[in-house]
Amino acid sequence: MSLRPAAPAPASAAPDRRSGWAPTAAALATALAAAAVLALPGPARAQATTAAAPSAAPAKGAQAERKGRPTPARRGKLRLTGGVGSIEGSAGGGIVPWALIGTYANGTGLGVSSHLSRVHTRDYGLTAYGAAIGYGDRAELSIGRQVFDTGGTGAALGVPGAQLKQNILGLKLRVAGEAILDSDRWVPQTSIGLQIKELDAGGLAGTLQALGARRSGIDAYVSASKLFLAQGLLVNGTLRATRANQGGLLGFGATGQRRYRLVPEIAVAWLLRPDLAIGFEYRDKPDNLNPGPLGNGLREDAWKDVFVAWAPNKNFSLTAAYVDLGVIVPAVVPRRQTGGYVSAQVSY
Repeated sequence: MSLRPAAPAPASAAPDRRSGWAPTAAALATALAAAAVLALPGPARAQATTAAAPSAAPAKGAQAERKGRPTPARRGKLRLTGGVGSIEGSAGGGIVPWALIGTYANGTGLGVSSHLSRVHTRDYGLTAYGAAIGYGDRAELSIGRQVFDTGGTGAALGVPGAQLKQNILGLKLRVAGEAILDSDRWVPQTSIGLQIKELDAGGLAGTLQALGARRSGIDAYVSASKLFLAQGLLVNGTLRATRANQGGLLGFGATGQRRYRLVPEIAVAWLLRPDLAIGFEYRDKPDNLNPGPLGNGLREDAWKDVFVAWAPNKNFSLTAAYVDLGVIVPAVVPRRQTGGYVSAQVSY
C-alpha cells in the first residue's frame, strides 16, 4: 500500500506556515514529472501527454475506478518487480541484493514489507527475518536479523547448541535508470547500497578473536538490474566490497587479512506469468580465513540457489529454493551444505 501525500490546497487558500517545504517539493515533483515525460520515446510520450490532459468525461473514469479496473495511477509497480526480502534484509533474491527498491511504493509514497526466511542444510540451519521501508522507487531502509544454528560444529568446538546472531542495517539508493520505464532501452536500473553488520558470536567469540576476525563490518555494493519486459526476464549483477566471512557469521577479516575484497554476485529471474517467477543466484565470497591455523579447514565457497517465487497479489509472496552453500568449516564438517530455503513476505 502506497501512502500518497494529501492533495494540495486550492490556490485561494492561505498558505500553511508549518509546511514551508511543500511548494518546493511540489515544484520539484512537477519538474521531475516533465523530465520523465520528455525522456520517453515518441509514441509513449504522446500517450503520456494525452493521459495528462484533462478528461472530457470524468464520470467514466470514476465509473472505472468503482468497478475496480486498474488505471495507470492505481497499477504502480508490477508484482515481483520489488524483489523479495533477502537473508540480509535488502530487497532482491534470497542471497543477492538487487538494484530494485523493495515494497510497491511509487511516486513519493511509502511502502513497508516484512519477511521471515528459513534455510536448512545437511548440518546447519539459519533463520532470518526483517523489515524494509521503501520511499517511492528511490530509496530503501532495511533491518534484518540472522540466527545461525552451528549444529555439530559447535559441539566439536566445545560449545554445544551454540548460535551465531547477526544484526544488519541496510541502506539502498537508486542512482540511475528505472527498471520498468526503461525496459525498452539498454539502460539498467542502478543502485548503491550499504549493509552495516554486527555479530554476536556467543560462546564462539573467543575462537573468532583468536583467528583475528572482528565482530562488526560494513559491506558496500553497486547493483544493476535490467528488466526485459517483453521477454519477462530480469538480469541483475552486483559487485560487493566486503571483508565478511560467511556473510559475517564468522566475523570480518582475519589475521593479516584486513583489506576489502571485490566479489561478484549474479541473479537471473524469468517471469513465467505475472504472479510466478523462477531463477537462480550466484554469490562469490572472500576466503579470508583460508589458509589459517587449520590449513584449509575454514575454506569458504560461493553460495548458489535455484528458486521459484509466487505472488498471488502485491501483499504476499512465497519463495522456495534449493541452496548450495559449499563447505562451511570443513575441518569439522567436510561435506557440502545443500538443502532447502523457504521465505514468506508481506508488503503494504
